[in-house]
Amino acid sequence: MKSSALKNGLESALILALVMGFGRFAYTALYPYMVTDDVLSVAQGSVVASANYVGYLVGALLAVRIKADKSNVFALIALIGTSVCLALMSVLSGALWVGAVRFLAGVLSALGIVSASMWLLAKQKHTTATPLMYAGVGFGIALSSELVVWGVGAGVNSSGLWLWLAVLALALSLFVLHGLFLQKSNECGQAPTPFIQNPKLTANALIALYGLAGFGYIITATYLPLLINMVLPDVNVGHVWAVFGLSAVPSCFVWHMIHVRMGTRVALIANFTAQIIGVMFPIIMPNMAGYLMSALLVGGAFMGTVTIVMPVAQMIAKNTGKNLIALATLSYSIGQIVGPLVAGGLYGITQSFTPALGLATVALILGAVICHQRA
Repeated sequence: MKSSALKNGLESALILALVMGFGRFAYTALYPYMVTDDVLSVAQGSVVASANYVGYLVGALLAVRIKADKSNVFALIALIGTSVCLALMSVLSGALWVGAVRFLAGVLSALGIVSASMWLLAKQKHTTATPLMYAGVGFGIALSSELVVWGVGAGVNSSGLWLWLAVLALALSLFVLHGLFLQKSNECGQAPTPFIQNPKLTANALIALYGLAGFGYIITATYLPLLINMVLPDVNVGHVWAVFGLSAVPSCFVWHMIHVRMGTRVALIANFTAQIIGVMFPIIMPNMAGYLMSALLVGGAFMGTVTIVMPVAQMIAKNTGKNLIALATLSYSIGQIVGPLVAGGLYGITQSFTPALGLATVALILGAVICHQRA
């Protein structure tokens, strides 16, 4: 990897660490503590989570209009907005206000991941840095989770933890300004995609399987810490959530290598299979070992899906003239909206997350079938 690709890859990884790892997924680590602090109930937390995913949907719709030459501006907007949302979470209470902030954070997360992807892949044309960029999400999840663990150990409540995250996010944002605005772009160069050997996926098939992936992983990603807290109240759930994030960091490189060597079809089928097994672990092994394996497999595969799909989307987009990165993100966001709503509804009826995890498994199986038939 060239030095410029490495630098831009690290910068885009940091963007995703903040807008996704902090802006979206820190809520999962803090959710149990917000319930403990009586900021939210379990039912309100599910609605707030869905508000974030609705925001992600809206952000994806807005992101369809983003052009490569303006992607750096939207990335900066997403970074600043995410820091503001984190700060607001520290001072607001009540499901209505918290839900509104989480909605806005979702909008900014979608704008952030689409703009960062377009900046690196379409403007800077550093496709070799793809796995490095998406590894940033896992790094952000792990960093925010361990900060939560440390803060809880120090006696800081959930409001204080949100403020810490806001300050850190704002400080880290300064490190990407040079690459976004002062470094010369490669707009006149060629965008190499040597590792994609003529994927047979159509745009519609890609959008469909990506939406199923969104539904399939999000139930585990939203409720795993809460599930552990309910079954094993003495376990520090922040560490388990950190495992989820840390496993996503090397997995992006692993799935990229599988994609390079074995092609899009095999890579996607293997990726969905790993998530299927991971989602099923809390059902078949409702103990600490099962929860850890779920965190490892789902955490180690969900960003792998992104790492595989986004370069393919960019390649297919050349023939369609559409912003397929944004359209795929839109489909993913719909799956993420439906997931928590279904899980919350089923939990209210059954007082168990098992039915929702079963539906997530079915969605991932359908995604694997599409990969098998269309990729």
